[in-house]
Amino acid sequence: MMPSSRNLGLLLIYVISFLIGLPANLLALRAFMQRVRQPHPAPIHILLLSLTLADLLLLLLLPFKMVEAAYNFFWPMGNTLCALTGFGFYGAIYCSTWLLAGISIERYRGVAYPVQYKLSRRPLYGVIAAVVSLVLSFGHSSIVIVVQYLPTNNTESHAAGFPVCYEGFTREQLDMLLPVRLELCLVLFVIPMAVTTFCYWRFVCIMLSRPKVETQKRWRAVGLAAVTLFNFLVCFGPYNVSHVVGFFQGESQNWRACAVLLSALNACIDPLIFYFSSSAVRKAFHKWLQRLQNWCASLAGSWRRTQEWATEKGEGSLGVTNVDFTGD
Repeated sequence: MMPSSRNLGLLLIYVISFLIGLPANLLALRAFMQRVRQPHPAPIHILLLSLTLADLLLLLLLPFKMVEAAYNFFWPMGNTLCALTGFGFYGAIYCSTWLLAGISIERYRGVAYPVQYKLSRRPLYGVIAAVVSLVLSFGHSSIVIVVQYLPTNNTESHAAGFPVCYEGFTREQLDMLLPVRLELCLVLFVIPMAVTTFCYWRFVCIMLSRPKVETQKRWRAVGLAAVTLFNFLVCFGPYNVSHVVGFFQGESQNWRACAVLLSALNACIDPLIFYFSSSAVRKAFHKWLQRLQNWCASLAGSWRRTQEWATEKGEGSLGVTNVDFTGD
């Protein structure tokens, strides 16, 4: 079955997101694991590590979404796998929102109340915040499993010969699903975005108002705030708007597939947040970049030597031919 041009575009973006996001998050994971293993890690490093794990879960589930897009958003892999994939995928998306809010709170407290922050900077607080984010996001995302096993028409065969996954809802399903989606939008998007916006607004204002702060640190503060707000508005925003629109129209929106795709892009944006937030990630990135440059230089040198050897061999062969011809 050939996917339509729209679904082929979505599939291509899923593949690009996977190829960019996976190595970037693995690089961040290694840096944060080394940092957390050190004595007395800061809560923000635990939150950043948790965000990396949420991104990796989403990226590992992306191949299933690729298969779904390749089959024109029919689902050939069974009802159970559909429920588990949706549960993990949407849970990872919503886990990111409160983790981003927690990171913004840590950044704001660090510059607004530096003395109190240093005295109260305990790893346990980071663990508690990560667990709360996990319970909130995956607890709400369990609606995917509940709805999937309610009486539904999506187990029937469609024109493609396969059912759809988390689509084609009955009225009974929509009556349960749409209010929960509205709550998801409020609790797991609007509130953490409001908290994040306030914290980064104050964080940037404080950083820019202090003349002794280095210019590089100021730019990193602005970059961190800009990338995080971009994540909320562009990646998470359309998907959560579909919840509100669907609630008031009483139906699931057809353009949700594009909105879900934007939400998945946050796994590619988060590594920029890691770069601006952590010196460990910056060091790991520059080290990896240096290795890549050395490898490219070595490859280019080998190619030049091969070309020179081929040229010399060609000239030698031409010289032998000329001698034989003269002798004749």
